[in-house]
Amino acid sequence: MLRPTLLAVALAAAFPAFADTDLDALRAELQEMKASYEARIQALEARLQAAESQSAAASETVPAPAQPSEAVSAGNRFNPDISLILQGRYAHLDDIEHRHISGFLPAGHDHGAERGFSLDHTELVMSASIDPYFDGYFNLALIDEEVEIEEAWFRTTALGNGFTLKGGRFLSGIGYQNEKHPHAWDFADNNLMYQVLFGEAYGNDGLQLRWVAPTDLYLALGSEAGWGDSFPGSDRGGNGVNAYTLFGHLGGDVGASHSWRAGLSYLRARADAREGELEDVNEIEAETFFSGTSHNWIADFVWKWAPDGNPRERNFSFTAEYFIRDEDGSLLCEDNQADGGTCDGSEGAYDSSQSGFYAQGVYQFMPRWRTGYRYDRLDPGSVDFGTNSGALSNTSHKPTRHSLMVDYSPSEFSRLRLQYSKDKSMEGLSENQWFVQYIHSLGAHGAHSF
Repeated sequence: MLRPTLLAVALAAAFPAFADTDLDALRAELQEMKASYEARIQALEARLQAAESQSAAASETVPAPAQPSEAVSAGNRFNPDISLILQGRYAHLDDIEHRHISGFLPAGHDHGAERGFSLDHTELVMSASIDPYFDGYFNLALIDEEVEIEEAWFRTTALGNGFTLKGGRFLSGIGYQNEKHPHAWDFADNNLMYQVLFGEAYGNDGLQLRWVAPTDLYLALGSEAGWGDSFPGSDRGGNGVNAYTLFGHLGGDVGASHSWRAGLSYLRARADAREGELEDVNEIEAETFFSGTSHNWIADFVWKWAPDGNPRERNFSFTAEYFIRDEDGSLLCEDNQADGGTCDGSEGAYDSSQSGFYAQGVYQFMPRWRTGYRYDRLDPGSVDFGTNSGALSNTSHKPTRHSLMVDYSPSEFSRLRLQYSKDKSMEGLSENQWFVQYIHSLGAHGAHSF
């Protein structure tokens, strides 16, 4: 019994001695590791300070490269997008001295059709963001010796709640085609409806307020007020607003392949001695001057199709617009009796109600190739010349035109077009018209609207 007791006592005495020795060793090892890590950290800190000093010295001599987004933003901020649209054509037309559309007072902005080769409509375009609150746009039209500012406007970008304010000279938001420049037309010439309504397109110097509703279905409403010196208005002089417009558009998607838009627009313009030319009952040119009010209504509809929403391979678009115009006031027919005419310089009451439409379909049947057909028809309606009824005659002729085109686009920057039209817009004449047209875009040019 003695031996186990002595063994237990010996072990109890040895264990505390062993624990004290082990703890001392662990403490010494930990202290050594701590000193080593502190030395390594100090060395890393020294290397970091040296690297930072070298980087600071280099940044003083060589600027750091900007990130791509920053470079693009800075470029757009100070360098506007600039593009030049080269547009020319060859027109094979009959030799007609005074081209007109029978039954309608001529629009003052109509450039008309030139025979043979011509620089049809060259445009210089610039656009850019002005600051976080505005952007700007400028379009200069070059037509032979004529230079015309078609658009020069600013537009807000931060009003919020779907509102946008535009000011300056701009193409009105009425109708569908009105805001499109000639290089964006689907045919080589303008439709007859826009020729009698505006000549080319209705532009105004003034203000436009537009609102887009926050709904899944596209809804946009707008109103404009301006100087109103463009046809069907005229320069009245003085202060004030001479033209007003109201327009609304509704649209949406039908499945993945179809989209549509429909609209209704109204334009009221005042004219003072608006110039025009008509043939009197002796078929002699007579200069007229209209003073009064012009009321214009336009209904437009567009349907577009592209397989699964991808128009690259194939797509089709259908467009139709219908107008009604009512004008009332007075018409002066300048004396032309010396030339064998019947006008004696009398001014009498004038009242007219006229209408018309166009419808067109354009089909891209394979990449880069499109074909299209357009039908124009106008109705001269009822026209009352008042006291000048004996000198100026009415017509029952309804101008029509059939147009067929095919175009090829080697790239998104160029287009070549061939067009044939059977034109019966002048009473007693049926004309075969041929057009060969080129359109080239140089530089950055924004995408066109729907």
